[in-house]
Amino acid sequence: MAYEIHTIHTILMMLTIQDTFNKELPADKNTSNTRRQVLQACYSFVTPRIPSNPSVVHVSKEMAEAIGIESFELKQPQFKGIFSGALVMKGTQPYAMCYGGHQFGSWAGQLGDGRAINLGEVVHNNQRWALQLKGAGETPYSRTADGLAVLRSSIREHLCSEAMFHLGVPTTRSLSLCLTGDQVMRDVMYDGNPEYEKGAVVCRVAESFIRFGNFQIFASRKDDVTLKALTDYTIKYFYPEIKSEGKEKYIAFFNAVLDRTLHMVVHWQRVGFVHGVMNTDNMSILGQTIDYGPYGWLEDYNKDWTPNTTDRQQKRYRFGNQPGIAQWNLFQLANALFPLIGEAKPLEDALKRYIEDFTVAYQEMMRSKLGLQIEDTEDAKLIEQLEETLSLTETDMTIFFRKLADLVKEDDQEIALKKIRDAFYQPELMDDQYQDQWKEWLSDYIQRINRDSFSDLDRKALMNKTNPKYVLRNYMAQLAIDAADKGDYTIIEELHQILKRPYEDQPSNEKWFAKRPEWARHKVGCSMLSCSS
Repeated sequence: MAYEIHTIHTILMMLTIQDTFNKELPADKNTSNTRRQVLQACYSFVTPRIPSNPSVVHVSKEMAEAIGIESFELKQPQFKGIFSGALVMKGTQPYAMCYGGHQFGSWAGQLGDGRAINLGEVVHNNQRWALQLKGAGETPYSRTADGLAVLRSSIREHLCSEAMFHLGVPTTRSLSLCLTGDQVMRDVMYDGNPEYEKGAVVCRVAESFIRFGNFQIFASRKDDVTLKALTDYTIKYFYPEIKSEGKEKYIAFFNAVLDRTLHMVVHWQRVGFVHGVMNTDNMSILGQTIDYGPYGWLEDYNKDWTPNTTDRQQKRYRFGNQPGIAQWNLFQLANALFPLIGEAKPLEDALKRYIEDFTVAYQEMMRSKLGLQIEDTEDAKLIEQLEETLSLTETDMTIFFRKLADLVKEDDQEIALKKIRDAFYQPELMDDQYQDQWKEWLSDYIQRINRDSFSDLDRKALMNKTNPKYVLRNYMAQLAIDAADKGDYTIIEELHQILKRPYEDQPSNEKWFAKRPEWARHKVGCSMLSCSS
């Protein structure tokens, strides 16, 4: 089916719109914006809520350029209008997607875009981008919520989306952050103390926002016709390398999604990112990080840490469990695709392969973090012992790996321990037992790098390309939020620029290469977060 092409002129702004999702897939016949169960449809048409007094807080100029917006156009009223929800581009039909999902392991039924509205698809330089406003008002999928978002969470999403991209982690992107001029009631910690906060809208950008849950909802309703239409559409536009037909096409599709998901999670583990809410409706079918809610970065290396207050007891989505949860979510996707395949074995084989392939990919990633060139039979043991040793005392993951790169082959264990000392939160409290265990591992590591052919400089170069120096620690985001609440957006821009070069030494920004300050240890927004936004 051919899609219509609209070129949208908004005085100075010109975007090439080539909508496909809302042209080629079935729409909800009910066009009223009322909460309801939506059947046999992939989306519902909905118009963004008009904000009372919108203003632009921050724009990713890099992302604007990627979709075809010139820098001089960013100051135009039309930019603010379109990306705050105040204006609808001529020729477009905004919509909210229908999907379901498992939340914390339990089937939740229909969920859908409760506060996300897709504006359309832009094609620029042969790259397709879907534009989506988060926080732009109610949709048929909002359930009991208001469809809005607040500045606090919107800053976190805007900054993190772009930071993850520059870390080399597959991710959705963010174009802009706008204030709406409206007040939004939120209970930050779900403790019965709601307060008004500044309303905001983020324009998220991705090739597509299709999730595992988009397929699950139709499988759960035994709507094989719409399930097939959605799957064929997804393969056509986002997995064009799949040329097979029949069930073989859908088997190849599942394997490709599995590979991309595995790749994404390996990168999460590499940089110490914890998603916090890996529900199946928060899993991109393209293997991209999506839905930046109660996320966080490991500071103390603790595999049991989760940033999500809702997950405080169960710790389902803790750092060390992310690879296993990804496989569990893929199992749910396999169940959803089963009606198109009709046999379980190819899906079971793929899920078994996930375990084997993840183990290999993880070991390879960790070897890069350690700067190891030639594979050694002792590497798996060295990595395992490192993870155990890192867990002995409070150790900053990011700082540890950057400092480890300073070791040279001639170092002894005493010198090596001094070089990584800045990574320990309370080095003065490390007793002889902890120090001895660290010295033992460092001694093994020095012996290992002496068996490698890499020079010290080559090893350091590899490690510093693998281990970021700057990540969006929660306390950093909170400082930007606190300043923005007072109308000061300079920290947002400062962090945005720093995080575009996360692997580089930036002498003027050394203050951000530091352990979490003590005041942030238990501060709301700096240690754990809720899904409230």
